[in-house]
Amino acid sequence: MSDFFVKLIRHPFVINLLLMIVVTCGVVYGVLSWLDTYTRHNQAVVVPDVKGMSLEEADAPLRKSGLRYSVIDSVFSKEVAPGAIVEVVPGVGSKVKEGRILFITINALTSQMAAIPEVADLSFRQAYALLRSRGFSSIEIEYVAGDYKDLVMGLELNGRPLAKGEQVLLTAPLLLKVSSGDPNMLPDSLALDSIPVEELDSEVEKWF
Repeated sequence: MSDFFVKLIRHPFVINLLLMIVVTCGVVYGVLSWLDTYTRHNQAVVVPDVKGMSLEEADAPLRKSGLRYSVIDSVFSKEVAPGAIVEVVPGVGSKVKEGRILFITINALTSQMAAIPEVADLSFRQAYALLRSRGFSSIEIEYVAGDYKDLVMGLELNGRPLAKGEQVLLTAPLLLKVSSGDPNMLPDSLALDSIPVEELDSEVEKWF
């Protein structure tokens, strides 16, 4: 029996088969070892907290962590300094591999702009709701002489009439000229703050 196994092992076919198995195992082990090194298995860095920093300020800690970044979007927020980082993906504190590209959203240097909608001949509540839905945040009302109460006569910015479609900063102080219902009314004004804000906001929900 032992002679049979000796002859079998010495057979060229068996020797080649064993060599193929050994070589295959060696190749598989080598590939797995290379992949483990290439992908830095079990090695990770933590995304540093760079929110609120400018890109110039964030560059050093990101490079120190071995991370790259790309600015993909900008938003406008009064809560954050112009040009500051608002959002990072993957998020702050996430564990990522060294060399990972982070996607950054920054705060715009200036307020965003929007087109002025048609507000003439709307009720002031409809016009106010429409302007708010476009993103305009500073709106006041001035009552002027007119036949129909609460009818919008026009829209102004710093005393200049605004036309439909005109691009204006969302933070610009807009003034709605509203008919008082009294054609003989003497010039007078009424600030938006004197009108219940909750009531106006409810109109936004009803119309939009």
